[in-house]
Amino acid sequence: MHNVIPRLHQLFSHEDRLLILIDPDPDSIASALALKRLLWHHVTSSIIAPIRPITRPQNERLVQLLGISLTPLAELNPGDYNRKAVVDNQPPHHKSLAAFNYDLVIDHHPLEPETKARLMDIRPEYGATATIMTEYLREARIKPSLKLATALYYGIKTDTANFERAAVEADVRAFHYLFGFTRKPLVRRLEFAEFNIPMLGYFQQALNRFRIRQTRLYAFLGPVNTPDILVILADFFMRAGEITWTIVGGIYQDKLVVIFRNDSLRKNAGRLALRAFGKLGSAGGHAASARAEVPIDRTPLSPIARWQEWQDFIIDRVERHGRLKPHTEGEILAKPAG
Repeated sequence: MHNVIPRLHQLFSHEDRLLILIDPDPDSIASALALKRLLWHHVTSSIIAPIRPITRPQNERLVQLLGISLTPLAELNPGDYNRKAVVDNQPPHHKSLAAFNYDLVIDHHPLEPETKARLMDIRPEYGATATIMTEYLREARIKPSLKLATALYYGIKTDTANFERAAVEADVRAFHYLFGFTRKPLVRRLEFAEFNIPMLGYFQQALNRFRIRQTRLYAFLGPVNTPDILVILADFFMRAGEITWTIVGGIYQDKLVVIFRNDSLRKNAGRLALRAFGKLGSAGGHAASARAEVPIDRTPLSPIARWQEWQDFIIDRVERHGRLKPHTEGEILAKPAG
């Protein structure tokens, strides 16, 4: 979409109060920050409202280091805002988003048929919504501040997984443009905030429990206080050179959550997750990463079942229902010591 800035400005008047809704991650936070800057002199006020708490240490660190102001949706009265926007997401993706009518939707995920707004800019070929917002800033001839440029740069970096995931030339151009405005030590501090001290116990647990079949590593953690730790550990185990798949599970609230990662070489994590768990709950994702969530009451196990039983259940679903070549116990290559 070209020449979008005039259309964007025409949506709003100086008397408007704008609520920008996000499901907080680096891409959405940065994109919302860019939208605030673009509408700085065009609305009375704008506020960024996460629909749920930030739990990932990297995201917390981003907000803290850059001094980004966020106000949880639960603490607001949405009726106080006559204009609403959502970035890096679409209303059908979450019930908290679906509750409102929108003036503006900007996203890089595939268009949902139910998504409606006065102005929509959906570009599923882009690797990050931050790329779209960077193009907006350049069209508006706004030079990003260090804070805004660093947030956008980091949003593109994380959503493209350092350009290991699908991206287009526009992502590269935006990344290169923002590089000149960022503070490199700040970016390094963000990258090194992947986990916090309380999470180290989960690392120890996973290292004591993992099992390997062929080149697939499985680990089950039991109850976790955030499913983010499952993502962190799935990515962590992919650093082992012999591993081509990681499948890490845990219990969060009343659901079994399973995270899939692979090396992207002729594999499809989304398809495997769907085959293994799609009939029990929600499952899907991309070629290299996927997620499944299954209500516990739709599994044959109880929440208090031993962790070994849950791990065996995950292995069975993935190996058998995922249509992978079956293996015997004798083919397990490694177990943790003890």
